[in-house]
Amino acid sequence: MTTLRPKYITFDCHGTLIHFEMNEAAHALYGARLAPDQMARFCKVFSAYRLDEAMGDWKPYAQIVHNALERAARAFSLPFRPEDALAIYESIPTWGPHPDVPAGLAKVAKEIPLVILTNSMDAQIQSNVAKLGAPFHAVLTAQQAGAYKPRLRAFEYMFDTLGCGPEDILHVSSSFRYDLMSAHDMGVKHKVFVNRGHEPVNPFYENIEIRDISGLAGVVGL
Repeated sequence: MTTLRPKYITFDCHGTLIHFEMNEAAHALYGARLAPDQMARFCKVFSAYRLDEAMGDWKPYAQIVHNALERAARAFSLPFRPEDALAIYESIPTWGPHPDVPAGLAKVAKEIPLVILTNSMDAQIQSNVAKLGAPFHAVLTAQQAGAYKPRLRAFEYMFDTLGCGPEDILHVSSSFRYDLMSAHDMGVKHKVFVNRGHEPVNPFYENIEIRDISGLAGVVGL
């Protein structure tokens, strides 16, 4: 495995570090109304609409969830209640890390500054970060950047804020669509794909694949 020693290790948060519970929330709302195969399809459509909403001009994440859930419900002829979307949004700060994350982060945090670049609101993210069990040099949000990943503006904001370039970071994510494809386009040479099983492997984007965050220390020679 290639050994790297970047200036910063930058992370996607929800999905990569924090267990992303959107599918569980969708199941709680509609699982009794849909057959298992339909429910699986609903979760994919709900996910696709969240990505679509994130690609436009910045809007509060509560609106992202609201719009995506409403569009998915309409596609499946299901009832939509605004209070359901708000409940999902308000649950996000309660979500905790994947089991491998605290120990894996703690090991690398001793040697290399850690940074989060998250599609989140300022008011949401600190509760999630507090559950990760490691110090972070910076926590950068879509609200601060005025753009959600995968828009390149989010990465530009990160580089400007850190005062570094693409060559100075190792970017870590479990998502090609939100993170690693954009990082590739921005010239980030060093990328780690955390294979959480929700996206297929894609070697075109020149990444190191690890099973979970416990494998990160080996990537940077610790």
